[in-house]
Amino acid sequence: MKLVLATSNKGKVREIQQFYKDYEVIPYSEFIDEFEIIEDGITFKDNALIKARAVFNAIKMDNIIVLADDSGISVDVLGGEPGIYSARYAGKDANDKDNLYKLVQSLELHNVTNSKAYYTAAIAIVTKESEFCVHGWMYGTVLNEVKGDGGFGYDPIFVPEGYDKTLGELNNEIKQKISHRAKALSLAKVILQTL
Repeated sequence: MKLVLATSNKGKVREIQQFYKDYEVIPYSEFIDEFEIIEDGITFKDNALIKARAVFNAIKMDNIIVLADDSGISVDVLGGEPGIYSARYAGKDANDKDNLYKLVQSLELHNVTNSKAYYTAAIAIVTKESEFCVHGWMYGTVLNEVKGDGGFGYDPIFVPEGYDKTLGELNNEIKQKISHRAKALSLAKVILQTL
């Protein structure tokens, strides 16, 4: 079965391809040119569905399944920020490193070295006949110092519950078992098997 991903984020594409080895997982850019999708929802679910619908409608093929992810980190001491703005926390054209250091700086402005935090992943599935959305969460602590160079996004400052290393220090096998995205992808797989 072909799954079309509504993302051009290479880290997400790689992670989803590794998770869904039984499927042919293809980024939407292999069908059409990349285009800007305005994520103006107020929840991760809203934005995941916006992306999946936009790609499904742009490709104009009835026999595809589009899968979209919207995810981010919410930090307690920051009142839940950056939340749905995680990918653009340091500004519209910010990259992962810019966002990471903006979060470190925000912790330092609050005079804390760490805070409880959690990742959320919403996975939307859109077909000609139906729409679904599932969620996964991973709880832990963010630090005000970068440790490790693995993963992507905020991984080098996030220590999952039950671990003493950041996601940037942990190996991919562990991350794939415990991550918010892995939990959501597992639930999405149950839905995909019914389509």
